[in-house]
Amino acid sequence: MISVSINGEARHFDISVSVATLLEQMQLGGKRIALERNGEIVPRSQFTQQMLSDGDRLEIVVAVGGG
Repeated sequence: MISVSINGEARHFDISVSVATLLEQMQLGGKRIALERNGEIVPRSQFTQQMLSDGDRLEIVVAVGGG
């Protein structure tokens, strides 16, 4: 089992998943977001290649537009 922290909240997975898969599960696919993994920004172009590991710490920020 893999345990990761997402915005300070623990989340568990049976198998390793990609950042892209995680974002789809969180219904954030296609939205404008910034993602930091263990203190480093992950470029959107690497979301499908970045696989989550046990103990990862993620911070996800969703851009909100308005006027």
